[in-house]
Amino acid sequence: MKFHFYIFLLVFSIFSFSQAQYEHAWQNLMPQPQDIHLQKGQFVLDSLFTVAIPDTASRRVQIAATKFIRRLTNRTGLFVKHGFPLSLKEVPQANIVVHYNRTGNLQLHEDEAYQLKITAQQINIEAGTDLGVVFAFETLLQLLDNDHEKYFFQNLTISDKPAFTWRGLMIDAARHFQPVAVIKRNLDAMLVAKLNTFHWHLSDDQGFRIAIKAYPQLTQKASDGQFYTQAQIKDVIQYAADRGIRVIPEIDVPGHATALLTALPDIASRKKNYQLQRNAGIFDPTLDPTNPQTYKVLDKIFKEIAGLFPFAYIHIGGDENRGRQWDANPEIQAFMRQKGLKNNHELQTYFNVKLEKILQKYHKKMMGWEEIRTPQMPKTALIHVWRGRAGVSLTKTVKSGYDAVLSNGFYIDLMLPAATHYQTQLYPKQAHLTIDQKAHILGGEATMWSELVTPFTIDSRIWPRTLAIGERLWSNPSGTNLRQMYQRLFAQGYHLEELGITHIKNRGVILRNIAQNQDISTLQALSRLYEPLKGYKRNKAGTEYQSYSPFMLFADACSADAEDALRFGFLVEDYLKQPNSENKRKIVIYLKKWQHFGEALKNLHTNPKLELLRPMSRSLANLAKDLNRLSLEDAIVNQAFVQQLQADYKIAFKAYNDVSLALKKPLNILIKYWLKQKGYNWSE
Repeated sequence: MKFHFYIFLLVFSIFSFSQAQYEHAWQNLMPQPQDIHLQKGQFVLDSLFTVAIPDTASRRVQIAATKFIRRLTNRTGLFVKHGFPLSLKEVPQANIVVHYNRTGNLQLHEDEAYQLKITAQQINIEAGTDLGVVFAFETLLQLLDNDHEKYFFQNLTISDKPAFTWRGLMIDAARHFQPVAVIKRNLDAMLVAKLNTFHWHLSDDQGFRIAIKAYPQLTQKASDGQFYTQAQIKDVIQYAADRGIRVIPEIDVPGHATALLTALPDIASRKKNYQLQRNAGIFDPTLDPTNPQTYKVLDKIFKEIAGLFPFAYIHIGGDENRGRQWDANPEIQAFMRQKGLKNNHELQTYFNVKLEKILQKYHKKMMGWEEIRTPQMPKTALIHVWRGRAGVSLTKTVKSGYDAVLSNGFYIDLMLPAATHYQTQLYPKQAHLTIDQKAHILGGEATMWSELVTPFTIDSRIWPRTLAIGERLWSNPSGTNLRQMYQRLFAQGYHLEELGITHIKNRGVILRNIAQNQDISTLQALSRLYEPLKGYKRNKAGTEYQSYSPFMLFADACSADAEDALRFGFLVEDYLKQPNSENKRKIVIYLKKWQHFGEALKNLHTNPKLELLRPMSRSLANLAKDLNRLSLEDAIVNQAFVQQLQADYKIAFKAYNDVSLALKKPLNILIKYWLKQKGYNWSE
């Protein structure tokens, strides 16, 4: 039988979101392959399992095949006889047989397609390049299935290729430094999401994080001793290349330059002694675009960077320069009049064009945030779209003839739910783009700015949500079945732990720290109902976080997608569609559990951090108590009860400790439904 994968999965959306996963492994694939055709039968695993690759297999294929075997045996517990890939020439009848034509180049528009065929006798992987082989192994691992007595792969064939050539993740290592180990484990996770571009944000107001031999003071004075040596940079680039991932560095200029000017104040627009910035925000220190020395310094910096990074592009930032230091500098104002530059945007374009020629000298192309897009900028520049109304800036960019990468809609540091990112469209509706204009949209990039994350918490802010972005960029599905998406997201998300991703484990560490190693079951339950304040409100709600502030608080244990709140929301949807006793019973189970939260925390020995959580648990318990009463068929409801319910509702949804209760929509719907049955209207 033949099925298009996405349509076929819709049939299975009746499976409860509360289950750990779908019944069959192929239903949990993420990203979804472009085409999947199911057949009867299974390939059953045993200890004689073998993988064969060509004698001339690339380093990339050798590493991918070996890691596949390791992860497979760890998941199954099988003690296989052959723990490494064998030679295809010597073992043509191996269980997994790999064929491909050539080594792929880590540049744009490379062939990343693959075909995967599973029969009861053999599994075949075929691809044009070794990049396709690497992705095929990731898909195959997700297809691992089992019953009570064996592990197996369902017989099927998959033909798969990416929708977009640029599928990226940016990690900001400037605001909070991210050690090499953090970068590497996230590169491993990127491969699971079939992402192929790592954008490394290496400089900002809070730090300059890459050693430059021509200017050792950049790391001596502007890094707090936290930076990457050039040997470490090369190591990470090779590690990424082994996984089919290219690396693009970002040195942010002319703004976001406090760190750079702390080390090299002579090229500043305002002459003063600078110090590293410890706060989040937009700051004034800016390079002087009228000073010839500025370009001599940048030439030396970018010459070294160009020699380290093989990818064709270098990201120069170029964003959020308010030009205040330019406005206050009489010499710069005189220069602008002399050159006929009407405003700061034109002055920055003057700077960017000169910098573009420097990059061109070292055989690199410029990428920058959308502020660099001006009529004077060469069309070879790659525009990184990040702001404005959805689709407007992207449309303007590609209609102007520039290639574009979209991050507007993929800002994962905003702590928006995965559903928001998943619904972001790369071909803007109502834009009326031609085929050629659509071709200028290279793809997208998740952006992890690090003002509010440390190496300890960053994984939980990237994963598992970025799996949803990976699917948008690889599969670009036409539909957005959110329940099905979350089902697969959580099913694949827990597998990331085997790669060292700490998004699950470190929640427990933080909660044990808060409870001082007491029972954390109630705190865990609370953390699955609350989400950190979204849209940078956490840094604007009374507490201002510096780069050295504590990030082991309750908000850091909560995710952008509160799991139990999501599950409860889907239960309410089911109940409203079918308001029977069984669906109601599932809802009441949650309400009764929440009603006891206040008492549960009282049983713990208190401390100042734990004490901060008591109002949250108490307010949720009071609201749950009201709802339990309201759920009863014979409950007596009067105006006094409704007023008390409104008061408890308002208190429960007040922001506490930089988090908010993620139940507002389903509870509002549920209360309105139950009150209407008893003759009362509801308004929040």
